[in-house]
Amino acid sequence: MIFLYILAGIIVLYLILSLIAPKKYHVYRTIEVNKPLPEVFDFIKYVKNQEHWSPWDHKDPDMKKEYIGEDGEVGFVSSWKGNKQVGEGEQEITGIYVNDRMESQLRFFKPWKSESDAYIKVEELSSETTKVTWGFSGVNKAPANVFMLFFNMDKAVGKDFEDGLKALKKHLEE
Repeated sequence: MIFLYILAGIIVLYLILSLIAPKKYHVYRTIEVNKPLPEVFDFIKYVKNQEHWSPWDHKDPDMKKEYIGEDGEVGFVSSWKGNKQVGEGEQEITGIYVNDRMESQLRFFKPWKSESDAYIKVEELSSETTKVTWGFSGVNKAPANVFMLFFNMDKAVGKDFEDGLKALKKHLEE
């Protein structure tokens, strides 16, 4: 009987935690690039160009990639299979808004399944300077959202975004 009370207590605690745990996440970083906005946008709208600056491409240079569709257009899909650091998944362009942003959906299959909405946004600061914002957001479904009480998505991914944006800046300014 004591076992049943303990089990019921654990279940109730878990349900309470799933109610208070974060339901959504949004991680982003920004950087200023010393290039005109149209030039920056024309580069970031192509997913294949991420090979020049993506931190995950550097974490697994032997990653296997496949492409479906026309890069730089809605519907283009880039899929990857990599080591434990990059996992397995795909990115699909879901929106291209000229000289504003490129939106995509990230679908991760390994090491765990999840979906996120990603974007790269540009904003003109001057005729020769562009602010680039790179981010993604998603929903933590209950009861798995309890895990997010002990895992900080911003700390986990934010540094990679910073590194990627620094590499993007360096690549575009060379």
